[in-house]
Amino acid sequence: MDPVTSGILVVSALFVLMAIGTPIAFALGSVSLVALVLDQGMVELTYFGETFFHSIASFAFVAIPMFILMGAAVASSPTGRDLYRSLDLWMGKMPGGLAISNIGACSIFAALSGSSPATAAAIGKMGIPEMRKRGYPDGVAAGCIAAGGTLGILIPPSVTMIVYGIATETSIGRLFIAGAMPGLMLAGLFMLWTLIACKMAGGYNTPNPVAEAAANIKQNVEGNMRALVRVLPFLIVVSGILFALYGGVATPSEAAGAGAFLCLGLAIVVYRMWQVGPIKTIMRDALRESVMIMLIIAAAEIFAFALSSMFITQTVAGAIADLEVNRWVLMAVINVFLLVAGFFLPPVAVIVMAAPILMPIILEANFDPYWFAVVLTINLEIGLITPPVGLNLFIIKGIAPDIDLRDVLLGSLPYALCMVLGIVLLCFFPGIVTWLPDLIMG
Repeated sequence: MDPVTSGILVVSALFVLMAIGTPIAFALGSVSLVALVLDQGMVELTYFGETFFHSIASFAFVAIPMFILMGAAVASSPTGRDLYRSLDLWMGKMPGGLAISNIGACSIFAALSGSSPATAAAIGKMGIPEMRKRGYPDGVAAGCIAAGGTLGILIPPSVTMIVYGIATETSIGRLFIAGAMPGLMLAGLFMLWTLIACKMAGGYNTPNPVAEAAANIKQNVEGNMRALVRVLPFLIVVSGILFALYGGVATPSEAAGAGAFLCLGLAIVVYRMWQVGPIKTIMRDALRESVMIMLIIAAAEIFAFALSSMFITQTVAGAIADLEVNRWVLMAVINVFLLVAGFFLPPVAVIVMAAPILMPIILEANFDPYWFAVVLTINLEIGLITPPVGLNLFIIKGIAPDIDLRDVLLGSLPYALCMVLGIVLLCFFPGIVTWLPDLIMG
């Protein structure tokens, strides 16, 4: 059977399994196993387990569960609530200020947790009910949180950037720096659209009834300032981690381990989480997400190995490379591919499967691999707020089940267009990505 036909059958089988609700890792693993046995024979069973475990037997992967543990310690504590209250103090009275402050809280919490679902859940639990109570449309309330949550996979430290760095053998520290400015740019675009949407809807600049606000303003300010003081130690820890990475003081795994220990300790001390229950919850959440991601990585590596063994990867890469088109047309084709893949697969799976295939093509077309990492990540961010998988959409629906899913989708769509605009801006101004890494690391 020729590689093209084999590739169509393998990908079709994968989509069928995912469509009937098979977990991503098991779908990837089972399709890979059947394809290898049919193509190479039963002898492949000997190497399946070895390849599966070897794919994650790298010290660099230690950074993933450690950063996840750090994010779980932050997400399971009231840090998101305190961030929300602090930013609402400064921005809540401007038109659309509460929604804008929620996006700001998402940006900061993304740096603390490194996880899009955790960011959307932590900020959304406080922000969505409060915005609806103050008269914001359901679409604006749901959309700004869903979009703000996607920043978790772009703003450093980011688990997906770690996976990209390992898959493509690029510097994780440089990837973290490369994601900082585009992350802030996207946050700015989100805030701009939120301001426009709120003005179109009439503006929302009265966060509380005037009499109540006048009576409680001192108490509110003091409470919000205390909340800000509680958040500051976590921000200092994240800043220290990034400094250690950028300065070459520690490897990503070492920095992640130190960050996890410090954030867990701060969550216990600052929020008095001395009981066994909260600590058990943190460990359970971190273990669950770590195992899920590591299983997806291992299964995706097996899937990539199967595609390579059947010469599917080489055929597709050769076909793309042989396209006699302008390099920007080639980049547009790649972006469409990544966008469609992000609709159906989680970011980690897309990166592990696609990045090694696309990297030689990107380098041959004279694109910067760190610039491409950011473009790829933004494409995958779009997939987090678009159906059919759209993880953040379902998180928002879980937080506010009485909001119609149609309103969640329509509220999130303009933010997806903001991400498309962000990709266009990066194509015209690649220095947004490359300037800071070149300045810091040369």
